[in-house]
This record gives sequence, C-alpha cells and structure tokens, in this order.
Amino acid sequence: MVHAVELDHVSHVYVGKRGATLALEQIQLQVRHGEFVSLIGPSGCGKTTLLSLISGLLLPSAGTVKVAGEVIQKPSAKVGYMLQQDYLFPWRTIGENALIGLELMGKLNAQTKAYAMELLAEMGLADVAGKYPQQLSGGMRQRVALVRTLATEPELLLLDEPFSALDYQTKLQLEELVAETLRSRGKTAILVTHDISEALAMSDRVVVLEPRPGRIRTVVDVPTAIRETPPLAAREAEGFHQLFRQLWGQFEQMDAKGGAEI
Repeated sequence: MVHAVELDHVSHVYVGKRGATLALEQIQLQVRHGEFVSLIGPSGCGKTTLLSLISGLLLPSAGTVKVAGEVIQKPSAKVGYMLQQDYLFPWRTIGENALIGLELMGKLNAQTKAYAMELLAEMGLADVAGKYPQQLSGGMRQRVALVRTLATEPELLLLDEPFSALDYQTKLQLEELVAETLRSRGKTAILVTHDISEALAMSDRVVVLEPRPGRIRTVVDVPTAIRETPPLAAREAEGFHQLFRQLWGQFEQMDAKGGAEI
C-alpha cells in the first residue's frame, strides 16, 4: 500500500557553531490518503522540523521521507504549506495574491484562474477580490492564504499553526472552514498545533511528540463520533473531554521528567 506520507526511521541533526543538536530521532509514521493527522508536543520536540522534512525544505540526516510513494529530495508541487503568517503581498490585490502559487509554478491559465476565483467565492471572499491585504481582518487574510495553497491543487497540505495568531472566535470559525474544505476534497493534511483541543477536534489521529530529541511518544486514534463531527461541536461530543485529559496527562508526564513547555 502506498501511503500519502511515509517516514522511515527519520532522524535530523542541526549543526551550528556550538556543535550538533539531534532534533528528531527514529521517527516512523505513515499517513493514509485523505487522513487528517495532528502533531502535538512540548516546545523543542521538532514539530516544525518534521513538516520541513516532509515538504522537502530540509533533507533528513538519516532515514527516508516519501510523499505518495516518492522519496522527497526537494520541495514538490504535491505539497502545499500553510503557515501561521499569511505572507500576502501588500501591493497585490486579494485576487492577485490568490494566484501567486500558480504563477510561480507556471500553471496560471484561464482554467486554473477560474478555479482560484471559485475557491475565493467558496471562502466568502469574492466581494473582496479587488481589495488589498491591509483592508482585511486576520481571519480573512488566512482564508486567502488557504485559497492560494489550494489553488495549486496539492495532494498534501501541511498546516503549521495557521490559527494561533487569531482571536478565539475567528480561530474556531477557521477550524470549521478548513476541516470542511479539506474533507470535502479528500485532501490529506498534517497539522502542527500547541492546542490539544484543536488537534482532537480536527483530526483522525493525534501524534504526541516528546522533546530533546523529538520522538513519537504515542499515537491516538480519534473515535469516529468525534472525528465525524465538525470541530466546534466535536468539543462537546461524548468522550472528547476524557481524551483531552488523556493527552494532557502525557504532557504532565513529560513535564515531570524534564520541564516541558507546551
């Protein structure tokens, strides 16, 4: 079986003036096509490093990283990356910002532009396509960033704390929008977050990493009743709070061992 993502004994070392730091050690993980997986763990457990390896921005010091069965050796059009900051160009309109990825990949044509405009409309942004980023709220800007990412039709989306800079109400609204959009399109997604509730509400599985070096501590399968419920309502689903306490207990155990920070 070819997985959407496969990490085989992946380790990564950062080398600097003060020596070498083992950031990740012996990571083994498979992500199925269409699956939504969240990575959580204390600061220093290598969550963002792991996304950088999957995206091809970094190459592992040991082991192999595969996306759709192919070894990743450089950034690939198969992988879309959405960050905490939207990085919209202030001198370009919202519609023009939505097309940047297509332009960079040489894929901009009438058909792909029409698809990007459809996505803007789907995200409730059709009326602001002619405005500039500074005229939009943070939540609207993140929706534009999502459109820009989806417009290139990647097979895999990497989400690096995309909601963390938003107010709580906007964050919950975007969780709902992103979860619905990705599931309706059958996209595979990997989310990095510090928010245990967010991870449980949005994911099929939650991977807990422990720090120094980053290792997989445990993998939790989210029950169907929670998984098939929209993120806001999922927080009140039966079993959600028990599962939250179970994961919180993992952090407490790590904190007791080494002073981990969420």
